[in-house]
Amino acid sequence: MTLKKKLAVSTLAVSMAAASVAGFPFSSQGLAKHLNGVASAASSNDVIFTALKDRANVLYATLAEADKQILRDFRGELQGLTQAQLEADFAPVTDKLTFLTQADKSLLHKLYVEIVTSVYTPEYSAVTDIQKSENYQAYKDLVKKIAGEIGLPNLTVDEVYTSILGTNGVEQTLIPLFKGQSEAVILAALQDENSALFKQAKEATLKVAVGSSTVNGVLNGLNKFGVTRADLAAVKNNLENEASVTKEKAALLVLARAYYNAYLQAGGGNNGGGGGVASGGTTTTTLTPAEAFAKASIFDASKYVVITGDKATVKLVDADILAAFDKLVAAAKAVGYTGPLTLTLDLGPIKVSTVEVPLSKVIVDAATAKGIANMGVTYNSLTVTIPMAQFNTEVALTVTTAADTTVTSITKLKLASSVYDFGFTVKNVPTTTFKQPLTIKLPLKDTTGLDKELLSVAKVVYSNLQFQGGVLDGEYIVEPRDTFSSYAVLENKVSFSDIAKVQAWAGRQIQVVAAKGAIEGIGNGKFAPKNNVTRAEFAKMLVRALNLENSTATENFSDVSSTAWYAPYVAVAAEKGIIQGRTSTTFDPTATITRAEMATLISRALKLTHPDAKTDASALNKFTDAAKINATLKDGVAFAASNNLVIGNAGKFNPTNTASRAEAAVIIYRTINFK
Repeated sequence: MTLKKKLAVSTLAVSMAAASVAGFPFSSQGLAKHLNGVASAASSNDVIFTALKDRANVLYATLAEADKQILRDFRGELQGLTQAQLEADFAPVTDKLTFLTQADKSLLHKLYVEIVTSVYTPEYSAVTDIQKSENYQAYKDLVKKIAGEIGLPNLTVDEVYTSILGTNGVEQTLIPLFKGQSEAVILAALQDENSALFKQAKEATLKVAVGSSTVNGVLNGLNKFGVTRADLAAVKNNLENEASVTKEKAALLVLARAYYNAYLQAGGGNNGGGGGVASGGTTTTTLTPAEAFAKASIFDASKYVVITGDKATVKLVDADILAAFDKLVAAAKAVGYTGPLTLTLDLGPIKVSTVEVPLSKVIVDAATAKGIANMGVTYNSLTVTIPMAQFNTEVALTVTTAADTTVTSITKLKLASSVYDFGFTVKNVPTTTFKQPLTIKLPLKDTTGLDKELLSVAKVVYSNLQFQGGVLDGEYIVEPRDTFSSYAVLENKVSFSDIAKVQAWAGRQIQVVAAKGAIEGIGNGKFAPKNNVTRAEFAKMLVRALNLENSTATENFSDVSSTAWYAPYVAVAAEKGIIQGRTSTTFDPTATITRAEMATLISRALKLTHPDAKTDASALNKFTDAAKINATLKDGVAFAASNNLVIGNAGKFNPTNTASRAEAAVIIYRTINFK
C-alpha cells in the first residue's frame, strides 16, 4: 500500500491538507489541484515568489544525496508518461469538463507534469522554472478559464497562492493542528476518516478562502459539471497504477520526513512562518535553521552583472563572496550538515548571448580554505557547477548561447535545447580539460513528440557531433564534463539493420545505450549483436554510461597504445579500480569478457557512483551453478544479481560464458537506470 493510499485522501479538500502538511503534490490530481499548483509555482508577485522559493529550499537543503536521487528518479518516471497515458488517466475528470478543448486537456497534462516534477526536485531553481516555460502564459490563461467556469471569475494567481500558503491559508490553518504530533500519529489520523484529527483538518480546509469563494466552493463548482469525489479518486488511482511509476512511495516518504523535520516536530520549525506570506503580501523574516541553510546556499549576484554590448560580466566583490562563504558554513553547522558545500551564484535573467563570470584568486583560495567544495553559476535555467579544489589561482567561466544552426546545419537530428559554447580560463589562459569534471545542467526546450529516453548531450567537434549521454532530470539534462566545448541536447535516434533477432529482449536497450554514446555499431548500419564483447569495449561502455570520463587519467599498460580509441576509457577504469590488468604491465584489450567478469566490473563501477548500494550474498542461491563462479568474482555477481542487473537462464548463471554485445547493451541499460 502506498503512502498516498495510507493517507486515504478521498476529497480534494483533504488532498490539499495532505499537500500542506507533507509537502506533497495534491494527491487527487483534480482540476482545482492544478489551479492551486500553478499559482503556487508561478505567482507573478515577486515578493510572493521569493517566499515560495525560500519555502521550497528548506525541504531539500539537508537531504542526503541518496534521498535527492530518489526524488530525481521519481521525477524521471513521471516525465516519461506519454500524453496518451495522461489523457487516459485524467479522463474521469476532464471528459466531464465539456468546456475544455482537446488543446486545453493537452496543456493541462503538461501543467500537471511541470507542477509535480517541480515539487520533486532537490535543486532550488525548479520552483521558478515554470515561469520560464514557453507555456507559462498559456498556463495562466487556462487557470483563468477553469476558475471562471467553476464560479471563481477574475481569480488571480496571487489570491490562490495566498489561499494555500498565506497567513489564513491552508498551510497556516493546518500546521497548528499537526505541530508536535509524532509522524505515526499524523499518518494514523490521516488514514482514518473518522478520527478527530482528520475531521478537523477536513473542516478547516473546506473553510479556507479561495479568492471570493472557499475550498468547498471550488469543489461545488466542479460538481456542477458532474465531477464527483469518485471521479477524483479514479484519477488518483489511475496515476498510481501506471506500471512505469515505481518510485512514488519512496519519493513521498523523502518529502514527508523533510517537511515533518522542518515544521511539525515538537520544538522544531516556526509554524512554517519562515517563508510565510501574509494576506496582504508581506513576508515574515524569521527563518528556521534549515531555511537559513537553504537560503545561504544561494547568493543573489544579479546586482553585480554589468552589460556591455552583447556581453554580461559578473563583477563580484571579494568581501561579499567571502562573507557569503562564512554565512553558508555557519548555516550548515547549525543544521549539522557535514556534506560538500556549494554556493550558487544566481545571476537572474540575462538577455545577452555571452556571460562571463570571473572568480578572483582571493575567492578561489577562500573557497578551499573555508570548505566550499563547489561554486555554481545559474541563469536562464542553465547551471554550471565548478569543483574548486583543483584550482589555486584566478579563473573565469564564459558561456555563449550560440545559434541553433551551429548544430542544425550539421545534423538532421532534432534539437532539444539551446546550443551553448563553454569556455574556461585559468589565470587568463584558456583551458578545456579538468581534473575534476564541471557539471552542466542544460534546460530542455519543448520536447513534445520526442523520445526523452533518447535525449543525449552532444559535443560539437569540428562540425561533427560526439554523443556524451547525460542524465534526464525533469526538464533538464545533467552531464559532468571533463572537457569544455560547445554542447547541445539532441534526440539521438540510432538504428541498426541486424538486430531483428534480439529485438524482443534487447532492441530498446541497444537503441538507448547507443543514443547515449555508450555503445556503437561496427559500421555500415550493423550492430553485430551476437559478437563477443572485448575488455576494451566494456571499459568504454561502463565509463561512458556512468559519466566517469577523465581526460587527465593515465595508464601504463604496454599493450594499450596512447592513440588507441579505447585508451582513455581503459585509463579511467584502471585508475578507479573498476578493471585490472591481466598482469602488472598488460591489459589484454581484445580479450573477451565472461558474464561473471562483466557482473564484477558493473558492481565495482556502481559502488563508486552509489556507495550506499547493498549486496545480498544470498542472491547467488538461486543459481544452480553458483559453485562455478570464481571466488574473487562472487561478491560482484552477488551485487549484480541482488540488484537485478544480471539474471540467469533456466536457473543457471553461466559465469564462464562469454558475453555478447546484445547482452552487454541490456546490462549497461540496467546500469544506467540503477537507482
